[in-house]
Amino acid sequence: MTFLLNWLFTSIAIAIADYIVPGIFVMGTAEVWLCYVFTGLFLSLVNSIVKPIMTLLCLPLTIITLGIFQLVVNGLMLQLASSLSLNLLETGIVIDGFGAAFGGAIIVSIMCTILGVRKS
Repeated sequence: MTFLLNWLFTSIAIAIADYIVPGIFVMGTAEVWLCYVFTGLFLSLVNSIVKPIMTLLCLPLTIITLGIFQLVVNGLMLQLASSLSLNLLETGIVIDGFGAAFGGAIIVSIMCTILGVRKS
């Protein structure tokens, strides 16, 4: 049940990031809300599987930058989730560059904190 709530809240956060951040667009043949749901699913999976490994590998840079490099890792995870959603399901969000991914990751992180998503 916790995974489903995290998935729902992450999808809502992605929809808000799409609305706020220029450079993030919905793409695919499915309805708009399904694009957010699929990208939210992949972001939840990426945050559960890939992000702990990336965080461990980037720990020295994160320490040197006093934690700010973790925002870069979050941006990379959002780009990876977007890429997986588009390539596997042919629907999701398109991110126009790392700047948009970075801004989107900040918005998604803030919204997930407000909505109460538990980090894995």
